[in-house]
Amino acid sequence: MAEMVLEVSDLTVRREGTTAVEGVSFTLAAETDTALVGPNGAGKSTLVQALLGILPRQSGQVRLLGRPMGPQGQLPASVRAQVAYLPQSFTVRYRCPLSVADFVGLGWDPPGLQLPWRGGERRRQAVRQALAKTGCGDLADRLISELSGGQTKRVLLAFCVVRPRRLLVLDEAQAGLDSQAAEQFYSLLFDLRRSEGWTILQVSHDLEMVRRTCDGVLCLNRSLRCSGPPDHALSPAQLERVYGRGYVPYHHHHR
Repeated sequence: MAEMVLEVSDLTVRREGTTAVEGVSFTLAAETDTALVGPNGAGKSTLVQALLGILPRQSGQVRLLGRPMGPQGQLPASVRAQVAYLPQSFTVRYRCPLSVADFVGLGWDPPGLQLPWRGGERRRQAVRQALAKTGCGDLADRLISELSGGQTKRVLLAFCVVRPRRLLVLDEAQAGLDSQAAEQFYSLLFDLRRSEGWTILQVSHDLEMVRRTCDGVLCLNRSLRCSGPPDHALSPAQLERVYGRGYVPYHHHHR
């Protein structure tokens, strides 16, 4: 029987007095890639943030790596360290005096650490290996505020890979990238998924990419409208249930 990395049962989340996510249940098996799709305002980012403990939930249960999450997102540090999150947007103040190597090193540091943690040669070696795996070795001494969008996305993956992770959560990670940069990002992501054994949950509007690469799909419009393999969940009938009558999917042109 496959190991379940994430188990969600009857999850409901309210924001500003409105129910944003209602009664959502699903599981993610180890080393699978699952897409979360749905129209704007469907609650996708809210669901992701509740699963990560960023937002509190009103009801329901979340188990991560077999451990129950507390009502305010509490998890043991040893479990939280095995989860990485790539937000939809990542901005850095102009001329922020943080190098790429220093930023990636923060991903190696223990969660919740209040003071800078250096960790000696093990930390330096982990940073070098993460930068090499993501093709960012030549960026180590650059200020992170100076990077292009595509470079920043690769550095974020280096942050994720600098220590072993079990679950990678992405909220529209391709946002802000042109088609070529997005294709390069996903090629690197899928290579890392295989080599690192990641389980992936990703919010995406690129249904063509989801159809080609993902193992499963969760279709959300406040509640979970359907789920299953891409051929089922992205069929015209199911897409109409999720997006409404007359929905025309956007076709992202891949090279």
